[in-house]
Amino acid sequence: MSIIGRMKPQHRVFAGFAIYAFILGQLFTRLPTVKDAMGIGEGALGLGLIGAPVGTLIALTLAPPLIERFGHKRSMIAALCAMSVFYAIAVHATGPVALFLLLVPAGLTLGTVEIIINLEADRVEATLPYRIMNRAHAFWSLGFFGAGLFGALMAQIGLSPQLHLALVVPLSGAAIWLLLSDFSAAPKRGSEMTGPSSMVARPSLAIMALVGLCLSAMVLEGGSIDWSAIYMRTIFETAPYFGGLTVATVALSQALLRYFADPVVDRFQPVPVARGMQVAMAVGVVMVFFAPNAWVALAGFAMIGAGTSALFPLAMSAAAQRTDRPSSVNVAALAQFSFVAFLLGPPLLGFVAEHIGLRWVFGLTLPLILLSAALSKGLQPDTEKRAA
Repeated sequence: MSIIGRMKPQHRVFAGFAIYAFILGQLFTRLPTVKDAMGIGEGALGLGLIGAPVGTLIALTLAPPLIERFGHKRSMIAALCAMSVFYAIAVHATGPVALFLLLVPAGLTLGTVEIIINLEADRVEATLPYRIMNRAHAFWSLGFFGAGLFGALMAQIGLSPQLHLALVVPLSGAAIWLLLSDFSAAPKRGSEMTGPSSMVARPSLAIMALVGLCLSAMVLEGGSIDWSAIYMRTIFETAPYFGGLTVATVALSQALLRYFADPVVDRFQPVPVARGMQVAMAVGVVMVFFAPNAWVALAGFAMIGAGTSALFPLAMSAAAQRTDRPSSVNVAALAQFSFVAFLLGPPLLGFVAEHIGLRWVFGLTLPLILLSAALSKGLQPDTEKRAA
């Protein structure tokens, strides 16, 4: 049992999301320094960053039966601890190929945690009289906000990325021990299919529609994380701390919207909420693309954070509640494509940044927002679809 006393199941889920994001967010706050130290352009940096999505895709495809075998608690704690170590090692890379290879194992841990933590959020939600999925993802954003502030501080005082990420290993380990040592898996939903699941989490047509729905949010969120700090330094020549501040701003606006989204979804239903998010994303993209100064761009990134806040949690809830296959398979299938888009799309946009400019990293996402709007009805419960 943790030394702060036994926590309620939803609080353990919130803690897991926050620790996960705090570990994940550290590297992105230091990308400008890492890029300069390697002496490479945006395209080469993007190539190196693809290592994490490769590892994530492997884990999201193959991990579900292994997670079921070893249990949620052991799998999640082991993956979180390993994640901080792998990122601390990866930042020692001296070139994009080394960075790619060192990020693959980090991606394996990302995919493992992504499956477990979203399944736990959905199963705990099923035991409560209110939604918690959006609030759980709010704590993910709060963890990223903390990573942004911590990274900005480390950059401003001149600590190297290597020492910075090494410091994260004991900090995150302490948080895991304090907050997750009494973690236990929530009971499965009564509607979940039982029995062995496939080693490969193949997406159904319904899951692919959910992927298309949240693709714009995942690419924009990932793009803001990967490139916002570099965007600010390159376009507006901001101080070192401003990159971390920008990452933190995206995460904070996202966290605030997610924290209060569940009662809004209960009142207005998922489809209208999703459409509001899509409008906010579009406004934010336009602001960033045409920004005349860093402060207008910062406001645009805040709008992007707000717009990307609810689409992925809503899609995760819809996937977890489907009864055609085991929930772990549907969650893994959705995460397999959408979360890899979150990690893979932004590095690929590095080639866009190098050849036509950093502003187009964000401008080219407008068609994805239109696709998301066209697929919004996929969030309706099956009973509502049949009645429509």
